[in-house]
Amino acid sequence: MVFGRDDREDETVVAMLASAVRRDISFGALQPNQKLKIEALRRRYGGSNHSMRETLRMLSAEGLVEATAQRGFRVTSATEDDLRDIIMVRAEIEKLALSLAIAHGTVAWEGRVIAAHHALRKAETAVQATPDNLTALEWDEACRAFSATLIEASGSPRLTDLQRKFFDQSRRFRLALLREGMLDFAAREGRQRALLDAVLARDAPAAITILERDIEAELRDGG
Repeated sequence: MVFGRDDREDETVVAMLASAVRRDISFGALQPNQKLKIEALRRRYGGSNHSMRETLRMLSAEGLVEATAQRGFRVTSATEDDLRDIIMVRAEIEKLALSLAIAHGTVAWEGRVIAAHHALRKAETAVQATPDNLTALEWDEACRAFSATLIEASGSPRLTDLQRKFFDQSRRFRLALLREGMLDFAAREGRQRALLDAVLARDAPAAITILERDIEAELRDGG
């Protein structure tokens, strides 16, 4: 009897490798436009040729890695034009999704939004006190959770998938501002509280305006 590869085991390995490579792209350990050679990545992260290639394909679908003309891979660029494009697309996706969520969200959804906001406030306090890599990742996950929870009642899996993709693409820029001390946490707190209040009041125009301003500030100058 011939035993094939355990697909579930492969998926677990690829998920772990993707998490590690994604983290290093986010923190700049792997630089924009850097070539990603399979053998070098295997020595650094482990895994097989197959699992590493699948990892790079996964990150390519997320927009963090690009396939090159030579059938290799490289880290996606991170120029001002890239940032401007990410801000524009992410804002349009999240504004549409938030308007749908406000129209259709239940009281239970409101409770999850309040809980996600509370977790974000605690994470922002923690990262200001101890801005190391682990705390920064936990903070970024809290940012992601709040953004995702705001739109989870939209009823559109495709919008939520797109939001996740572009949120991940924006992570490098957000973490760079954090490292450089350019995030205005007091201003962030004010916007997040105003956004929460508008959502709970079901004031879609106000919520959408605040959300757009928050995305722009979060990724560009922190103000």
